[in-house]
Amino acid sequence: MESKNEKIFKFNPNDIGNVNNNIFGLPFVSSDADIIIIPVPWDVTTSYKQGTSKAPKEIFNASFQIDLYDPFCKDLWKSGISMEKISEYWKQKNKKLRKLSEKHIKSLSEDAFNVNSIASQNTLNSINSESLLLNNWVKDQSLHFLDKNKLVVIIGGEHSVPLGLMQALAEKHHDFGVLQIDAHADLRNAYEGFQFSHASIMFNALKIPQMSKLIQVGIRDYCEEEVNIIETDKRIVTFYDRIINQEIYNGKSWNTFSEEIISQLPQKVYISFDIDGLNPVYCPNTGTQVPGGLEYNQVLHLFEKIVEQGKNIIGFDISEVAPGKENDWDCNVAARLLYKMIGIMLESNKKFQ
Repeated sequence: MESKNEKIFKFNPNDIGNVNNNIFGLPFVSSDADIIIIPVPWDVTTSYKQGTSKAPKEIFNASFQIDLYDPFCKDLWKSGISMEKISEYWKQKNKKLRKLSEKHIKSLSEDAFNVNSIASQNTLNSINSESLLLNNWVKDQSLHFLDKNKLVVIIGGEHSVPLGLMQALAEKHHDFGVLQIDAHADLRNAYEGFQFSHASIMFNALKIPQMSKLIQVGIRDYCEEEVNIIETDKRIVTFYDRIINQEIYNGKSWNTFSEEIISQLPQKVYISFDIDGLNPVYCPNTGTQVPGGLEYNQVLHLFEKIVEQGKNIIGFDISEVAPGKENDWDCNVAARLLYKMIGIMLESNKKFQ
């Protein structure tokens, strides 16, 4: 078996992506990679348009089109990036449960009181039980690699799936903050009856004692219940999309905003990136598009500033990507963000090696 150094020596980063290799056309496997990507094909609780369960495969496919030179982290590919195989078990479980959840969601839209029916409760119990098992699986997989001193990344799937990684990181770090890029606040309690709903990820994450801060950026679609949580929980600081843009129109720079956002973060940072936090031009097929949003280069500037200001990025996820029927634009954008964010995370960790 070739060593990591032998693979690096033989690999030509200027060549076309080898589709027989791992993600980004790289020759690494989990044993010799510093970064492990765990794909989670899950969109059971998606409340509008489905399709995010297909994203891990399509992001993988899109990754071979990406050039490996990155000016912020020039040799990032040499650290080794390996994506785990997509779980066929969870893929099939998702397919089965998605049919149940669609019936449940439809019944709610027709009659909200149906949530109390025996049939509806049985459906919810089944989905909530399996969602908990999925969450535990993600946590176990994450801990397996964290114990080997790997950096772990989650690719969704819907936004509920990275909770297990956050819980795993809580066993390794006594204090960290979450930087959430999102159109939605995701602070609903068991939305539509789903305890692990994509709309409840931050409500559930706040139950992690080691998570000391939640900084939300780009939020522009939320309910009164979520506003009440934001205004009463001192751990939460929300940078609403409308206010960001109003101040930019009045002359405030995005660089200044970035510094203000970073000033709210503790030393260790986890980034939870719902793709709908971006302007929908970058993600037209995501399940719940909302007008407005951040630009691609705005978020990269923010993430690079996190490194420049000496913070430590301990992990991240990219969620709610959905492949289009006619092209793979959404997954192209996601694959490029994935590679850039890996480089940014690597640079932040070099300071702490």
